[in-house]
Amino acid sequence: MVIFRKIQDIKAYISDQKAAGARIGFIPTMGALHAGHASLAAKASEAGNLSVCSIFVNPTQFNDKKDLEKYPVSTESDIEALLAAGCDVLFLPSVDEIYPDGTDAAKTYDFGYLDTILEGAKRPGHFKGVGQVVSRLLEIVQPDSLYMGQKDYQQCMVVRKLIELMGANIEMVICPTTREADGLAMSSRNRRLTEPQRALAGIIYQCLVSIQSKKDNTAFDIVRKECEDLLAAKGFITEYVALANANDLSLLDNYNKDIPMVALIAARIGEIRLIDNLLL
Repeated sequence: MVIFRKIQDIKAYISDQKAAGARIGFIPTMGALHAGHASLAAKASEAGNLSVCSIFVNPTQFNDKKDLEKYPVSTESDIEALLAAGCDVLFLPSVDEIYPDGTDAAKTYDFGYLDTILEGAKRPGHFKGVGQVVSRLLEIVQPDSLYMGQKDYQQCMVVRKLIELMGANIEMVICPTTREADGLAMSSRNRRLTEPQRALAGIIYQCLVSIQSKKDNTAFDIVRKECEDLLAAKGFITEYVALANANDLSLLDNYNKDIPMVALIAARIGEIRLIDNLLL
């Protein structure tokens, strides 16, 4: 695996690889890698791409600065995980490298409706920051395919919109969520869970499965209330239990068998905020 820290160096390397016929599969991350990230790198390689991963903790997408300060950094173990996954290239830029004129000067994009609901409503400015960093990384890496995990479903929709707004010819590959044995979606935030919190965290997935299993015989309002009550009983503070059109994330009041649907949950246990979703 080749490691680059400077934009000019990775651009020159990728340009040479493309000239030799390589296709670029890109996996943007913020580090603190887990098996889900590794699976994205493996899938990119399996598809015949030169797999390029970035690790960059982007300051502009944290609306809560305490969250940024507490974000886990584990670069050495991340490199080991990427080596094991067969990753070809790692980009490890500094903040100054990504934002040479400062974060305020970075280009922003209008994601419309996607920026006003669910994560957009709960984390103001988050998707503005996502757009800033992902657009910058796409301009640097110039990938043919972009690999992201379904766990951050709304972010996937935002990045798909970003690619459209940029007019870029990039294939978006959304890969299934990688889960622990109890169903908990793998996430860098899971490292911050205490042992008792971790024992309870699988409840979120149980709620999603319940939403799926009752789609043919129960009104969604009833199922949502059941999930909220269960989460509260286990000590969670629920931010949303939602149902949406899986194609455009327009929110639904009730199940609709005529369209693809996705159920989404965000809840806090202690200081840790967890999100998950399930395609119905």
